[in-house]
Amino acid sequence: MSLYKYICTKCSKEFDSVLIESKMIYLCPDCGSCKKNQPLKGVLTVEYDYDQLKSIYTKENFLSFTAGEIWLYPDLCPIDFNKIDKIDLEKLSLPANQILKYNVDGRELFFQDETRNPTYSYKDRASILVALKAKELGINEIAAASTGNAGSSLAGICARLGMTSHIFVPKNIPEAKRIQIQSYGANIYLVDGDYDQAFDLCLEVSSKNNWYNRNTAYNPLTIEGKKSAAYDIFINTKSELPDYIFVPVGDGVIISGIYKGFLELKKLELIDELPKLIAVQAEGSSAVVDYISSEVFEYKPANTIADSISAGAPRNLYMAANAVKESNGFGIKVNDDEILSSQKKLAHKTGLLVEPSCASTFAAYQKVKNKFEKDEKVMLLMTGSGLKDFEALKVWNEKPVAKSSEVWKSLLAQ
Repeated sequence: MSLYKYICTKCSKEFDSVLIESKMIYLCPDCGSCKKNQPLKGVLTVEYDYDQLKSIYTKENFLSFTAGEIWLYPDLCPIDFNKIDKIDLEKLSLPANQILKYNVDGRELFFQDETRNPTYSYKDRASILVALKAKELGINEIAAASTGNAGSSLAGICARLGMTSHIFVPKNIPEAKRIQIQSYGANIYLVDGDYDQAFDLCLEVSSKNNWYNRNTAYNPLTIEGKKSAAYDIFINTKSELPDYIFVPVGDGVIISGIYKGFLELKKLELIDELPKLIAVQAEGSSAVVDYISSEVFEYKPANTIADSISAGAPRNLYMAANAVKESNGFGIKVNDDEILSSQKKLAHKTGLLVEPSCASTFAAYQKVKNKFEKDEKVMLLMTGSGLKDFEALKVWNEKPVAKSSEVWKSLLAQ
């Protein structure tokens, strides 16, 4: 593990990693703030000595790594892997190659399929890093607020490592995700309110009980964990990166993390250009896309069938917007009908059964597909399994009518 430091994304002040981690400081000690129904200010980011690491991570060296195993590049992770049991690390491997390629409507599309992760979502990347840091610090209890995936992810990862999880969820959480959280043995607290209320309650309770907090963006390691997808895409494409990547956006941490990963590859001189990141949001939860165009945040309660990207106050708004702008990408909105239609089409055309948040990327792609040149590589990020939300699937799957064997024979065996 190399030396690293924490830097505030707002005031740019640097902080020693031992200070931040030993005192469980999450936001910038000088300017950080977490106000109700507002994006976080003073989000911290982990930074390394990239000039020093250039000699360690050459392109040939990096491309020899197996994707999905973060401990293979310890100098780019804020974890002392010497303090982690090797058996525990083996329990946390992700699939080695998640990239799938399909010809859809005459065009080749690439899909980064995160639905085969330990708990079937992208959120495992963040939960793994947070849980390993807690283990390193000798902490056994972790809390998180979630619309479903982050909670089930933390619950499952903690179960694998013999740790205790406390999950705060809004009352409208999809039943499949609630059951998944409970099945892992987590302590679940159903909040009579939305995700933003669950987020605030989790911060207050975890602080009083001295639980390590995994709340998205609030804990900088959530961003750090989610950058690993950029590394895996680099490895699995043999450095031939996509030109565009469509990313579902709720709180803004996934797109911020992916941007950070690609930016680090550029700082290490392993790539010359960043993929253009396209932020996709539902019309009923579009604060990030709205901010990209207006640079004004206005809180509005979120309302969309895509619960995983439902956030009225995106906690990592400013980093997410910056990721889009700095990568020369753009933001786009889709409505719930377009999302469900795309979920159905994806399942029928590719066999990828994904939850509504991921289907939003395919819906967005279909709206702008004529903008891309034929030789440009387009990737869609699939962040969660469709089996995590039965209610959405019921919308476009009618319940079949039972018929006797005799009736079926008369209909089918003519």
